[in-house]
Amino acid sequence: MPQYEYISESDGEVIILLRPMSQADDKVSDPAGRGRTFVRKISAFGVTGTSSPSSSAHVHVGGCCPCGKPQSACGNQ
Repeated sequence: MPQYEYISESDGEVIILLRPMSQADDKVSDPAGRGRTFVRKISAFGVTGTSSPSSSAHVHVGGCCPCGKPQSACGNQ
């Protein structure tokens, strides 16, 4: 199930909810019960900030242990 961020229009507090895509824009109740209105934020992740392929971030593909270290570097086979 996707995770969505919602921001309070009055004080900027951000909350995170897990909900189906079909409910992404449904009204969000104020978890603190103060009657605040929350709107969905547009979240971005994995953005390098450049469009130049030669300066993109280094990414390992394959050959890595689930811990993120190179294969066998942590002692797991």
